[in-house]
Amino acid sequence: MSDMPDSPVKTMNMIDAINSALDVMLERDDDVVILGEDVGYFGGVFRATAHLQEKYGKRRVFDTPISENGILGAAVGMGAYGLRPVPEIQFADYIYPGLDQIVSEAARMRYRSAGDFISPMTIRTPFGGGIFGGQTHSQSPESLFTHMSGVKTIIPATPYDAKGLLISAIEDNDPVIFFEPKRIYNGPFTGYYDRPVEPWSKHAASQVPEGYYKIPLGKADVVHEGEGLTILTYGTMVHVAMAVVNEHGIDADVIDLRTLLPLDIETIEESVKKTGRCLIVHEATRTSGFGAELAALVSERCFYHLEAPIERVTGFDTPYPHSLEWAYFPGPVRLTTAIEKIMKD
Repeated sequence: MSDMPDSPVKTMNMIDAINSALDVMLERDDDVVILGEDVGYFGGVFRATAHLQEKYGKRRVFDTPISENGILGAAVGMGAYGLRPVPEIQFADYIYPGLDQIVSEAARMRYRSAGDFISPMTIRTPFGGGIFGGQTHSQSPESLFTHMSGVKTIIPATPYDAKGLLISAIEDNDPVIFFEPKRIYNGPFTGYYDRPVEPWSKHAASQVPEGYYKIPLGKADVVHEGEGLTILTYGTMVHVAMAVVNEHGIDADVIDLRTLLPLDIETIEESVKKTGRCLIVHEATRTSGFGAELAALVSERCFYHLEAPIERVTGFDTPYPHSLEWAYFPGPVRLTTAIEKIMKD
């Protein structure tokens, strides 16, 4: 794990950490602007941008019409002319109307202009389930963006990582999709338990430096070390995996990928060659989910080191249900069953 920066720390949840990162960058760089639906006076539907318009004014933090295509198209133009826009899409489920602006414009700007123009935009958006949002507020579309050349994809699992990764994303010269797992926005993860899961590190314990710090993109975090199994995961599922590992005393490397693209394949390869077994966990649907790419990469690079087939625990290939959300959401029972299977082989 990264060491804490040498600056005062404060207990923050993920919303606080994201707000702090935006505050830091608005203060450091006059080219940073925030735009989106209700991000200004209201402070965002989850309050991630609370008080920022009050502090920095309506020219730096401003509301937009309900038009994802317009929000992202405007951000592309801002980036091309020297600004560093941070557009918010209120829920990842509604990013699709703006997909063409990301795929055809932002992702290709540097390439098509031979480097004359860039698109340094960071698209923040809450994703995933766990809050009973149903089929239109709970999707996990991250694999779509890892398929796009020219776009980086980030998913933090802790407040500490959320702030450091968001600052790195805003300073990056390429377009970044910053998915925020809303299940763990507001405090300790409880999963399927009737009690909070104990924090598994100083990072998960929400101790976040108040000032500026960065976490490099493309570097995974080994949040638990073991010899018998590698668990590859990200976002909310890091907490589910750690709950299972700690409760059952499983001898596993738990790797929080943090960035899906660029991917820290070196850390993955080193771990799987050590353990000989690999379990992949994500909340998104199974077919063509990012776990399929991970499984292919592990198979290509570590085939002769594997002692058992690669296992995946994922969401199902259905719209996200409302009444059966906890049956869809990969949880401790499904993870434990998969671990028992892979460890027997």
